[in-house]
Amino acid sequence: MKKITLYLVSLCAAGAPAFAQFSHFTGFVGGGFTTPINPIASRIDTGYNITAGAGINANHHLGVMLDFIFDSNGINRRFLDQVQAPDGHVRIWGFTLDPVVHVTQEGPVDFYVTGGGGIYHRTVEYTQPVIAQGIFFDPWWGFYPAAFTTNQIIGSYGQYKGGLDGGAGLSFKLGSSNVKAFAEARYHHIFTRGVATDIIPVTFGLRW
Repeated sequence: MKKITLYLVSLCAAGAPAFAQFSHFTGFVGGGFTTPINPIASRIDTGYNITAGAGINANHHLGVMLDFIFDSNGINRRFLDQVQAPDGHVRIWGFTLDPVVHVTQEGPVDFYVTGGGGIYHRTVEYTQPVIAQGIFFDPWWGFYPAAFTTNQIIGSYGQYKGGLDGGAGLSFKLGSSNVKAFAEARYHHIFTRGVATDIIPVTFGLRW
């Protein structure tokens, strides 16, 4: 057993310089709009997303990324009337591990496909407007009390579930730097109880 362990350690140590030579760290940040897909599309409206990720490109064509997504969608009026709530929204965040295949990374335009899976959390909240009292500051009048409108949560339900994702994108080199602008569409299927969550975030941002 010791001989096998020593052999594996020696093999990893010998391959480390080659891996470092042909791989490099990569990342991205972006944001955009999110379109829901039925059945949940009958309950929520188009919203927005914020995404980020970090990973490694093993060579010019293959890589792996740890991706994060945050998504927010309002609940539509028809469903709010059904549950008799004044307002509400759905928030989703998740982490996924996604292999990436780059088709044309060496050129000025890189077409890539990606897909994988991970863990998601979805929260559904119902709210109503209320009047609250607060303390405000004015350079002339100083501190003074005043009323303002805010949203009170009247119902909330969250759950952690696994999910799958897959999509494709295009990235464009910006001058001679390693920074690229990208546009991407990705499909997420989350195995939430009751009604499955299916969304397509369309994201724009920067890669490096």
